[in-house]
Amino acid sequence: MTATPDTRPAPTTEPPAVPLPAPAPTADLPAVPAGGLPPRSDAVLASDAEREHVTARLRTAAAEGRLTLAESDERQAAAYAARTRDELVPLLAGLPRPPRPRRPRRGPLTPRAQRNLRIHAGVTVAVLLLLVLGAVLGPAPLFVPIGPAFWLGLILFVHSRRAEREASPDEDLPEELR
Repeated sequence: MTATPDTRPAPTTEPPAVPLPAPAPTADLPAVPAGGLPPRSDAVLASDAEREHVTARLRTAAAEGRLTLAESDERQAAAYAARTRDELVPLLAGLPRPPRPRRPRRGPLTPRAQRNLRIHAGVTVAVLLLLVLGAVLGPAPLFVPIGPAFWLGLILFVHSRRAEREASPDEDLPEELR
């Protein structure tokens, strides 16, 4: 048995293709979003909360019969696709404004205001305890600290109403989207 030489070509090993990095954007050109043209320089970009507010108003208008389902669907799709507030305003055209609440909603207390209010309440309770203890153990007959308790409670109530609060969700919306 004689060995025959192998005439097949040797397999070549090519290095795997390495993807090239994307070219860096030039500094003098604005970045173009995937959706199309960049917004104007003076246009304010819409937030998700503003888009949700507009779509909620559109759903309410459709439920009241002010918009057909097709109109509502078109406007809601445009609201979700809107990039700026200026694109959201025309979607509410022809719809009545919702009635304003008598009193604006108040946001939650800030952490600093919560701490100050807890300190104030603790001092008030300590003073009231001292007054009650003085009334029970003191030499004055029939002394009841109702007057000081009323004023201390009133001051604590006023402090809680006037304490610093975070912005309510209604304050974040611009007037034309309310």
